[in-house]
Amino acid sequence: QLQLVESGGGLVQPGGSLRLSCSVSGITLDNYAIGWFRQAPGKEREGVACISKTGGGTSYVESVKGRFTISRDNVKNTAYLQMNSLKPEDTGAYYCAATPGLLRLCRPDEFPYWGQGTQVTVSS
Repeated sequence: QLQLVESGGGLVQPGGSLRLSCSVSGITLDNYAIGWFRQAPGKEREGVACISKTGGGTSYVESVKGRFTISRDNVKNTAYLQMNSLKPEDTGAYYCAATPGLLRLCRPDEFPYWGQGTQVTVSS
């Protein structure tokens, strides 16, 4: 059974960093594209960053370019989201998700498998 478990969220001051991890079990990760999504209270879930199954292709929402980096380790069956220079507007629940095959669009409706999420709060 496919399972995705996020970790690494927490409370951080503006300008700080966090590294989120997504541990995947039940599948061979190198057959799946991975995405990180976030949802702030009262807002729709949005794609933050996505990475192709080989890691050769990535996509970022404009607001995080230059600050966030998505990566993956297919041997460890784990994906990561390194978040630097965090801002209060980065606050939200962060989810990792998986989709089989090629990475098409970094949108929630393209990803059928989801983790439970981890909370990120950026506040002084």
